Amino acid sequence: MTAEKVAERVRPEPIRAVPVRHPGRWVAVAVLAVLVAMFAHLLATNDAFKWSFMVDNMFRPPVVEGVRGTLVMTVAAMIFGVVFGVVVAIMRLSTNPILKSIAWVYTWFFRAIPRLVLLAAFGNLGILWSRLELGVPFDTEIGKLFGIADVQLRFWGISTRDLLVGFVVGLLGLGLSEAAYMAEIVRAGIQSVDPGQAEASAALGMNRGQILRRIVLPQAMRVIIPPTGNETIAMLKDTSLLIYVPVTAELFFRLDGIGKRTFLPFPMYVAATLWYLFLTSILLVGQFYLERYFSRGYGQGQRATMRLRGLRAEQGGLRPDPGGAP
Repeated sequence: MTAEKVAERVRPEPIRAVPVRHPGRWVAVAVLAVLVAMFAHLLATNDAFKWSFMVDNMFRPPVVEGVRGTLVMTVAAMIFGVVFGVVVAIMRLSTNPILKSIAWVYTWFFRAIPRLVLLAAFGNLGILWSRLELGVPFDTEIGKLFGIADVQLRFWGISTRDLLVGFVVGLLGLGLSEAAYMAEIVRAGIQSVDPGQAEASAALGMNRGQILRRIVLPQAMRVIIPPTGNETIAMLKDTSLLIYVPVTAELFFRLDGIGKRTFLPFPMYVAATLWYLFLTSILLVGQFYLERYFSRGYGQGQRATMRLRGLRAEQGGLRPDPGGAP
């Protein structure tokens, strides 16, 4: 028997590939198509939406002013939360046990309290103090101890009714709550950076502040930015809680007021939904570009190492092993 005939006998039969059927996918598509059609029919035929009334009112000047107030509160609360959160995160990473304990108690407290409860508590601080004053503590008690009546060593004071207006209460409640979450996000970002880089920077003569500002934080931003973007979107939505403070220059407050005055609240709730969808979409676009900016160069070193391993394997007559050692 010739070698060619032997090779023909041992040659495997050609593989007959049979495409895999996925009937479940078509069933899911059909069900989803029916649900989408039903929802579109609801939007087009149900008179409760009152589209013309909603469009006529959702762009009125008071509502646009409410949109502006919502954005201002979102930006202000996030700036407050990010700055204070960085401070609390540095305290949590400190070697000082007192600072570390204070930071832990802060994050524990403000992460445990719902923001609505926090806003309500801050709005009623006037029950505890009618005035906030700066001066010598326990001045009246010290005067009584020495037999001097009506001693008041106070340099400045303001009525809590004048200080704790709606915007200030909202900023304090949302900002202090956000700072607790941002502290954990920043702490995780800082800890994601290789500590060897900080040690090398210290060996070059850089102090702790320079290491944090020039070496650690720029690299930690890649980890910090995505959850911070999510927190910003959550903050935008949580501004609707300010209706209970109340903050009058706020989007949901204005739309809710129109609905109550006209006895048509549901179209205004739909208008609020559309406004929040629009604003959130803008924030998502900004988050995408920020993530791409701070992720520049990340992963290129790993891809270059993989290509180098493949070249070495080919030159040595071996198969490339992406998971192996170089």
